[in-house]
Amino acid sequence: MSEIALNDLNMLPESKKKNEDATNGNLKPQTGNIDENLEESRIKSSSPVVENPINVNGAANSVPEVGNSEVEYIESENLKDVEDLELSLKTLLAGLDSKDWVLVCESLNNVRRVSIFHKEVMLDILGNLITLIVKSLKNPRSAVCKTAIMTSSDIFKAYGDNIIDSLDPMLVQLLLKSSQDKRFVCEAAERTLISMTTWISPVTLLPKLQPYLKNRNPRIRAKAAMCFSRSVPRLGIEGIKEFGIDKLIEIAVSQLSDQLPESREAARALLLELQTMYEKSYLLSANVVSDDPEGTSWENFCHSKLSPLSAQAVLRVTNIVREGLVLGS
Repeated sequence: MSEIALNDLNMLPESKKKNEDATNGNLKPQTGNIDENLEESRIKSSSPVVENPINVNGAANSVPEVGNSEVEYIESENLKDVEDLELSLKTLLAGLDSKDWVLVCESLNNVRRVSIFHKEVMLDILGNLITLIVKSLKNPRSAVCKTAIMTSSDIFKAYGDNIIDSLDPMLVQLLLKSSQDKRFVCEAAERTLISMTTWISPVTLLPKLQPYLKNRNPRIRAKAAMCFSRSVPRLGIEGIKEFGIDKLIEIAVSQLSDQLPESREAARALLLELQTMYEKSYLLSANVVSDDPEGTSWENFCHSKLSPLSAQAVLRVTNIVREGLVLGS
């Protein structure tokens, strides 16, 4: 409808206006929709083209995010050093706490650069940095969230056990992000969890993971179980003895009947790893001397250390896998 026609319509008496609307099949003029359409067209025409829409759709937003092409997801090995270290350090915290999401992403990437090239200079502000990184992990805008996830991975690699006291809020967010349906965020979070289990020692990490093995959310339980299963072998034989092999077996057994197959598969992998460790350390070690090799077998160990039901569950898993290996050889 042209502007002149709209003006003429507005000047009509109320009764004639209703008749005019009825004739056009409308109950009232759609000037609001016209304004909204014009504004939408203006935004689209002034916004940069999004080349990869998969990387920018926010789960919490019903409206597609505009302008996310301004953010580039740079892999760690492709990051270059900051141009001005002193300036970057002065502006990091303020940039991470900004309401400008593009500036937040730039600041997150600067955190990554400094952690790779100058990690010592951020040790004093590491706690504050992690608090703001967690804030970005919670951000409903996918570009901010994914950049924060990538930042977390570089933080794990750079600082390892130095962040253990600040790990809890970061860990819960990464478990949540790795459990969601948005694939590109989920995959980035899963890679970061692998980085966590690689660079943080299992002695400090396993106690942090244990509470999440009983979380009410089955997806979080599954992701935590996978992290737990990956971390245990890094304890080594002596570390497993110190932690308690029977305790680790019980933890694995509790996951065998879990709702999700990821949890069950992680439990089976952990039990097989524990069986191998046991046989290396207790059965084959030169320090173990026994007139009765059968007395130190995996089966007897399980029966002696576990409840009858737990021992039966463990042996069912490990025997089936072993029988499958024999048949396949």
